Amino acid sequence: MSKLAVMKKEDLRILFMGTPEFAVESLKALVENNYNVVAVITMPDKPAGRGYKLQASPVKQYALEKGLTVLQPEKLKEESFLTQLKELRIDLQVVVAFRMLPEVVWSMPSKGTFNLHSSLLPHYRGAAPINWAIINGERETGVTTFFLSHEIDTGDIIFREKTKIDSTDNAETLHDRLMVMGAQLVLKTVDAVINNTVMSIPQDELDVNKNELKPAPKIFKDDCRVNWNANTEEIFNFIRGLSPYPAAWTELHRPGTDEIVRVKLFASMLPEEVEFATLKDGSIKVNNEAITLENGSIITDNKSYLNVVTASGLLSITDLQLSGKKRMNNIDFLNGYKLGEGDYFE
Repeated sequence: MSKLAVMKKEDLRILFMGTPEFAVESLKALVENNYNVVAVITMPDKPAGRGYKLQASPVKQYALEKGLTVLQPEKLKEESFLTQLKELRIDLQVVVAFRMLPEVVWSMPSKGTFNLHSSLLPHYRGAAPINWAIINGERETGVTTFFLSHEIDTGDIIFREKTKIDSTDNAETLHDRLMVMGAQLVLKTVDAVINNTVMSIPQDELDVNKNELKPAPKIFKDDCRVNWNANTEEIFNFIRGLSPYPAAWTELHRPGTDEIVRVKLFASMLPEEVEFATLKDGSIKVNNEAITLENGSIITDNKSYLNVVTASGLLSITDLQLSGKKRMNNIDFLNGYKLGEGDYFE
C-alpha cells in the first residue's frame, strides 16, 4: 500500500447517521473527542406517547444540544437532499443504527461510508443481532465496523471487537455493553481512516461456512410468544433475549373460566425451591412425587415460586407483567394474584 499523507483530525469532515440511543454513544464519542462532525442525519420526528406529539429521536436531541446541523430527509434519494449532501463536502460518513442507504448516498464521500453493527459479522446480519445472539444461546458476540456495499451488512470488514455473553445478560445489558464498545470501535475506525491505515477484509475471505451463517431478522410481536414445548434452556434464553423489549409473552389460561390473560415474561431461572427431575416416560417428578403434566402447566405454592413445565423439566419465572398491570417480581405477583390448580401458560 502506498503511503498517503496523514490528515489532521480537524480536517476530516464527518457526517454522522443514526437514530436510537445506541447511536448516541458513538456520536457523543466523536463530539467529545473533537472530531469534525459537520452534520447529523436522523429519522424524521415521529408521534409518540398518549398525545401522539411529535418526538425527536435520541440522536437528534443530542445533536441539537451540541449545536450540530441536523438533516431529516423523508427520502434519501430526493434531489434536494442529495444537493445538501454535496454542499457539505463530506469526507467520511459514519452510520450507526440507521436505515439502508442508497448507493448514491454511501458512495458519495471520498473516504467512503462505514457502519457499526452489533455482532461479529458475517454472523447475525439483520435488524436484531443482539436479541438473536442471546436467543440462540451464544457465549460471545461483539461489534464490527465495515464499509457499506450493495447488500445489507455484507461490506468489507474494518475492525471487530469481541465480548462474552454471560448467563445473567439479557438484551438490555448486552445492548448497553455493545453500545459503549461500539463507540470506541468507531473512534478506532475513524483514526485508521485519518492515518490511512485501514486494511479492510472482504467477508467472503473469512473462515466461515456460508451455509452456517446465523441471521438476525427483525422481530415482530408474534415471534415473541413462548413455546413451552421447547426445553428449559431454550426458553430461558428466549426470555432474556427479548428482555426488556420487545418482551417474551404467553397466555395464562384458567380452566373453568373464560379468563385468558396475556403475560409478559422478563426474567427466569432454574427453579431452586422445588426438587424436580424428568422421568424416562416424560413425566415430572416434583418433591419425590411423580406427576404427569402438560408443557406449560404451572406449579406454584402461591407464595414464593412460580414454576412452569417445559419439555425438559421446569423453568422458574421471576419477573413478569400481566396485561394492563405493572411489571413485578414473582413474589409480588403471587401476593396479589392467586393461581388455581390446573392453571397453565400457552
